[in-house]
Amino acid sequence: MKTLFACLTLVFALAACATPPPDNPDNACKIFEEKRSWYKATKRAEKKWGTPKEIQLAIIYQESAFEAKAKPERRRFLFVFPGLRRKSSSYGYSQAIDGTWDWYKKETGNRGADRDNFADAADFVAWYGRQSKRIAGVALNDGYNQYLAYHEGHQNYKEKSYRKRKRRWVMEAARNVDARAARYRRQLAGCEKKFNRGIPLVPFI
Repeated sequence: MKTLFACLTLVFALAACATPPPDNPDNACKIFEEKRSWYKATKRAEKKWGTPKEIQLAIIYQESAFEAKAKPERRRFLFVFPGLRRKSSSYGYSQAIDGTWDWYKKETGNRGADRDNFADAADFVAWYGRQSKRIAGVALNDGYNQYLAYHEGHQNYKEKSYRKRKRRWVMEAARNVDARAARYRRQLAGCEKKFNRGIPLVPFI
């Protein structure tokens, strides 16, 4: 019993340490006021890979609503009861699946990256945006198509799999990302200067 109690205590302690989502996820200025390290992370990722910080934020919000340990739902057993297996291996802020996350770590050398670490997630999203430009010709500031390529994968994006009847909800999600990114961009235009002081940046590569 003592061992069980100790394990439960550890689990609850770790859960309490998880970074909570921002209080006002609809306002980029408020997000960065509350979480200054997030501004530094998105700014560095933008400088390094070229994907605008507002698109990074909008994609992360769409994927996880800024929940550090977000996971997909479990598959249903008999259409009612949740089973043991989840719908995919996606996890964390970016909801990257295992294979894509491994690709990112290998290509960037960021071997210790964690999907529940916001800075790593922002770097991943910005890096993936750069790959979408290289592989599929998607402009870095095109929130709509960046999200389609991000969610569907580059090959499926090029084949336009999202236009199939059962996948059209993805286009609605992409429109939401694009609108949110535009809103974040307008908000940051009025407040970003105050976040820019003393932030060392990695050169664009």
